[in-house]
Amino acid sequence: MMSTTAESVVDKRLEEKVALITGGASGIGESTARLFLKHGAKVLIADVQDELGQSLCKELGTPDIVTYIHCDVTCETDVQNAVDLAVSRYAKLDIMFNNAAIASDGDSFKKVLDVNVVGGFLGAKHAARVMVPAQKGCILFTASHAIVGLAKSLSVELGGYGIRVNCISPHAVATPLLLNWFVTSDKRKVEEIILRNGVLKGTILEAEDIAQAALFLASDEAKYVSGINLPVDGAYTVNNQMEPLLLNRCCLLQWGFRG
Repeated sequence: MMSTTAESVVDKRLEEKVALITGGASGIGESTARLFLKHGAKVLIADVQDELGQSLCKELGTPDIVTYIHCDVTCETDVQNAVDLAVSRYAKLDIMFNNAAIASDGDSFKKVLDVNVVGGFLGAKHAARVMVPAQKGCILFTASHAIVGLAKSLSVELGGYGIRVNCISPHAVATPLLLNWFVTSDKRKVEEIILRNGVLKGTILEAEDIAQAALFLASDEAKYVSGINLPVDGAYTVNNQMEPLLLNRCCLLQWGFRG
């Protein structure tokens, strides 16, 4: 009996929580929506991919547990409306996952900043608007370098209101977004490229893995975790940081300098 009770608690790590996920119609956002629902959350999926989002909601459940709303995160009114819908339909907002992003093609730098950075800021701003009076909440970002700095600042500013703020920095994942960037529909080929360029061999990062990281950070298991950037990248960033050090060491040894 004790084992069954423990399992039921673990199985519903987001019971009675309400989550809003931007970019939730596909890729990492879709996987996170599926996982959050599995763990008892009510989910509002916000995206610009209306057909995908509406189809996903029909698949996942009824409007009493999952809803879709059109939301361009570069438009503050859209973001405000998404947050307001979460509160009006589900009475509160516990988790804001700022996940909407686009890939750069080299010609749309401003658009990338607007979606990936400004969009995240607007999501946090309007989530905080409803979380501050409640004195609790969790704001998550799929991170870029600029977003990591924003999240750390927000974790300090909002911590006094019981709001946790964290980032997830994933390695490349073969989502529809990345496949589009590679101009291919061959997911296996893109995964081979990712695996070849990764540090951790023998496994491939999937959208579900990022969803699991988001689940942990959104759950009460992470109740005192705030202000962190969680890399889910198989040591990729560590390796990139080490390469200049290793290069410098090789140069010093070549020139005859030894410690």
